[in-house]
Formats: sequence, C-alpha cells, structure tokens
Amino acid sequence: MSLFWRIFLLNSVMLITGILLLLFGPITVSESPQVSEILILFSGFAGLLVINAGLLKLGLRPLRRLVRVMTATDLLSSGPRPAMRGHAGIADLIRTFNTMLDRLEAERALSTARALSAQEDERRRVAQELHDEVGQSLTAVLLELKRVKDHAPEELREELRQVQETTRDSLDEIRRIARRLRPGVLEELGLNSALKALTSEVAGSARLTVHRKFDSDLPELGDEAELVLYRVAQESITNTARHARARRLEVSLRRVGNGILLRLRDDGKGLGRATEGAGMRGMRERALLVGADLSIADHPEGGTEVRLHLPVRNRSASQ
Repeated sequence: MSLFWRIFLLNSVMLITGILLLLFGPITVSESPQVSEILILFSGFAGLLVINAGLLKLGLRPLRRLVRVMTATDLLSSGPRPAMRGHAGIADLIRTFNTMLDRLEAERALSTARALSAQEDERRRVAQELHDEVGQSLTAVLLELKRVKDHAPEELREELRQVQETTRDSLDEIRRIARRLRPGVLEELGLNSALKALTSEVAGSARLTVHRKFDSDLPELGDEAELVLYRVAQESITNTARHARARRLEVSLRRVGNGILLRLRDDGKGLGRATEGAGMRGMRERALLVGADLSIADHPEGGTEVRLHLPVRNRSASQ
C-alpha cells in the first residue's frame, strides 16, 4: 500500500470512529450545547489530533531517516546505502534513492577518469615542452654566456658569472617543475623509487626532516593505481611544505592485508577549521577512481595525517 493511501485510510478510520461515537455513543449534543458537552467534543478532537500525529510520526520515521542520509551524503566518499526498510511507498523511495546514487557514482567515476586522463596528458605535454624547448634554450644561453665570459674583460667576468648562476638556477627549477608534472622516475623505476625521489627533493627545498618506511614486498599494481598513490603523496607533501609549518614528516607505504596503505603524517599546525580546497578535492577524486579509501584528519598528537588504503584484487588495483 502506498504512503498516500495509508495516511488517507488512517485518517478515515479516525473520522468514522468519531462519527459513530457521536451517533450511537452515550455522548450527545443538545440544541444549546452545554459547557461540559463542548469540553467533551474538544477533548475528543484533541485526542484525535494526538493519535493522528503519533501514527504519522510512526509511519514517516523511515522517511525522516532517509532525509538524514540524503543530507549527509557526500558524492566524494563512497558510503553505505540506506537499508530498504519500511512500507511500500517508503521502500520504493529508498530504492530509487539508492539507484540514483549508484548512477551518479558511475557517471562521476567516468567523468573523473576522463578529466584526470586529460589532465595527465596536458601535464605530460607541458613537461615535454619545458624540457625540450625552454630547457634547451636555457642550455644554449649558458653555453653562450660561457663563451662570452671567456672573451670578456676581467671587470665584466664577475657579473657574467652571476648571470650564469641565475640562468643555471632557472634551468634547475624548470627541470624540477617538469619532473613534478611528469614523474618519469615512476614509469622507469617504480613507485618506491619515485616516492623516495619526491621526499628527498622536498626535504632539501623545504628544510623538512623526512622519515621514510617503504615495504619491499608490495603487490603488483597497475599504472593508474601507482599514479594515484604518487599524486596523493605529492599533493599531501606539497601541502605540508607550504602550509603546515612542520619540521618533521613521516611517509610510509606498507602492505596491509589485502591492500596497500599510504600514510603521511606531519607535526605541523593541523587542519583546524580550514575548508577543503581544490588539492584535497582532487585527492579524493583520484582515490575514488581506483576504489581507495582516503582520510585526511588532525592527528591526536598534533599535525595532520593522510591515509590512503588501496585494496588490491588479483594482480592489479586497476583491474
């Protein structure tokens, strides 16, 4: 029975009961109602309202539960679906809501995969251009500066040397940017080596003490899963270096049961009441892309902790 007919029939039963009591019960109303009769009628009316409210509250309880679930639903975190309990109308509504969530998650996963793939392609293209075009141009400038310096008067050589150092620093910075955009070491040497190179680079530039612990017996991962782990670690480390005011960073990559756990914890100021930015949102989208669970929270002992658990099925997390 639908929700409409349940409420309609309940109200009809109460109204018919009230009419029958007035027709055949000991309670009657005279032509000039007495105060006692008016009190009896209003008491009966109030009783009907109370019973009606109680029945409606009981009947609509699953609907209120569904409203709470809908309010708390986060499309960037895959959570449990509400149980299809209740009468026909409520159960159908919950079933429709669950179907809608499944469809939204599937469409979101597809659109996210396309967007991230296009983003990686663009990063690869920009990194290649920085390396081939800008990098080679600066290298040619360095060689020309060396030739000019060798033939320049003594009083100009110091200035030319400073220009050389500035150009060399710019070339190194462009190479670092290209490596961040396209982690070639990830493709060539694997995830552990890429994370070691990433943490070493950050430790040197941000004056951050990094403690690493990487298991050597990690299960085989697909390219997509390795890229997600690397990008989440990269974003988290970048946030720590820029915003956390931390002195120490712990990075671990361990095999846990049927999956892999990436954990990063710093001793900085923590998240506090900071709103979630584009970086964190991107981390969540990448985690959902490979079915991983991501948590970002303040650590009880201070600082911020990022945990990414990636379940590994068969040989690859991407299969």
